[in-house]
Amino acid sequence: MNEYITIKENRDFTRIYKRGKSYVSPTLVTYIMKNRSNNLRYGITTGKKIGNAVKRTRARRVIRASYYQLFSEIKPGYDIIFVARGKTPFVKSQVVYAAMKKHMKSAGILTEKQDEL
Repeated sequence: MNEYITIKENRDFTRIYKRGKSYVSPTLVTYIMKNRSNNLRYGITTGKKIGNAVKRTRARRVIRASYYQLFSEIKPGYDIIFVARGKTPFVKSQVVYAAMKKHMKSAGILTEKQDEL
């Protein structure tokens, strides 16, 4: 399972916003919901409040980079939506990565991987 599946349908986003559990930090909001398949799907939302197109694109890029870094540690079978916040375009990806990892740990969807040398 090394494939990144994105959520594209508006109805999927709406369903996850309504029924999913949310985790909030200053740089990121994460919605997590169990899905019926064994796939791990993700979506990214950046609203107009974030700033102009350049800032929104940067926010998406930073979130995507953090997700790819964390991907192998996340259990399959979940839909995850990341919502950028006002600070997101201005921080380094490691800050977003730390927030994302904390949200995943709170949700209990990280696998217990041993540190490999």
